[in-house]
Amino acid sequence: MDTQLKYREIIKSVLRNHADDRTAVPDSYQSKVLFDEDRGQYLILDIGWSGDQYLHATPIHISLINNKVWIQYDDTEEGVVGDLMAAGIPKEDIVLGFRHPKVRQHTGFAVA
Repeated sequence: MDTQLKYREIIKSVLRNHADDRTAVPDSYQSKVLFDEDRGQYLILDIGWSGDQYLHATPIHISLINNKVWIQYDDTEEGVVGDLMAAGIPKEDIVLGFRHPKVRQHTGFAVA
């Protein structure tokens, strides 16, 4: 299987699981998964009401760029990286895009 196709399927599966877990709280907001495969963009969108507060947030944003999985944003307690690695994406193919380029070399993940 083509690496990019494999990574797309892993990313979508991991995000679906995260969205299902986030929506498990009854009478709360909903987590939606949004995929733009033409542009390699994968997101979770939290939308709805949390008590008296309206919520519209993107807790996870992942991009697929040049066969690398870029974590653009991750606002989860446990982090999405561990799930991606457990599903078969090696550390050297994951870029922590939210980290400054000068710091990435020290993260143990891909630089770009």
